[in-house]
Amino acid sequence: MTSPSGGTRYGMATGSATARGRGQARRAANSKAVAAAARAGFVARGVIYALIGVLSLRIAFSGEREQADRGGAVSEIAQKPFGTVLLWLLGIALAGMALWRLSEAAFGQAGPDGGKAGKRAMAAGRCVFYGFVSYSVLSYAAGDKGSGSGSSDQDSRDVTAKALDWPGGQWIVGVAGAAVTAAGLWIAVRALLRKFEKHLKTAEMSRRTRQAVAILGVFGGTARGIVFATAGGFAIAAAVQHQPGKAKGMDDTLRTFADTPAGPWLLALIALGLLAFGAFSWANARWRDV
Repeated sequence: MTSPSGGTRYGMATGSATARGRGQARRAANSKAVAAAARAGFVARGVIYALIGVLSLRIAFSGEREQADRGGAVSEIAQKPFGTVLLWLLGIALAGMALWRLSEAAFGQAGPDGGKAGKRAMAAGRCVFYGFVSYSVLSYAAGDKGSGSGSSDQDSRDVTAKALDWPGGQWIVGVAGAAVTAAGLWIAVRALLRKFEKHLKTAEMSRRTRQAVAILGVFGGTARGIVFATAGGFAIAAAVQHQPGKAKGMDDTLRTFADTPAGPWLLALIALGLLAFGAFSWANARWRDV
């Protein structure tokens, strides 16, 4: 039989080993490798949004039928010299973003309130999202041309049609649309309030750089939020009217801005906002506190 003192020593040793293991895992999550992966991910995110902005500008002023969404951005890269190599790099960088978000979900974000359950849950959701995006880009680079470059509009309609056929499908689609709308408004409001600045190493920036990054963050984040909120509104309309065709992906959502009384100028403004968000992502790659 184990003596009480022996059991205590064993428990202390086990607890100490567990604590050491957690400490090593936390140090790994805060390592330079994970930080580099996060910064590479911000560069990749910036590339995608910048390309979507460029494609949107082309649509606004030339009426081209290009695809202004992630799939269109992937196709655009694939057509360039060394396009496949660039896609591999893009997919790997996005996997780095997913890895960083996973570390945030497991150990909390940088900052005094980074360990809150809500923030960790959001990090987990972002990890899944960037993991999926990375997989689709890498699959396209590996030769699966049906992956990564698919139409977000068709995907939205297909998913909506399936969901509407479920019991309570209208409620499910409506709630999902409301959640996307709320997320878009949340993104826009946080951008307008410049909440992003608490995650940036502003002390390392010059005054002009801080001003430029602030403009990019406010303009880009607001435009991105508007796009998300508008797409969510279309999903709500699809649920209320029980018409899957009312749901729109990013491409069709962007095109609807050109159908407003402001015409192509509103789409051009949103496109410039997405370009600004791309540049803001690159600023995050340099100054984000990871």
